Amino acid sequence: MNMLIVMMTLILIIMSMLMIVIMMVSKKPLTDNQKATPFECGFNPMSYSRLPFSIHFFMIAVIFLIFDIEIIMIMPTILTMKISMLKMWISTSVMFTIILIMGLYHEWINGMINWTN
Repeated sequence: MNMLIVMMTLILIIMSMLMIVIMMVSKKPLTDNQKATPFECGFNPMSYSRLPFSIHFFMIAVIFLIFDIEIIMIMPTILTMKISMLKMWISTSVMFTIILIMGLYHEWINGMINWTN
């Protein structure tokens, strides 16, 4: 029991010494003025908060979220291909793809994907 306490104390002393040496040797300052300021979506929080918002930024964020969710939903179907029935897997995959294409077509017809507006 006594040996365990000695070993733990030794480990803590070595860790503390290493941390002190690393802090002394590192060239990185502890505080950085740019990193200390708040940052929100490319806007300066100290300026007027009701400036017009670029719709292109919003569209890129929405498209990213849509594709991210699609990948999350497609991955389990690929991983379960080996253990499920082939006909059921193919029909589920085809239906999912058709729903995605119908949504893309709807957005295209309504001009939601048009970047020139």
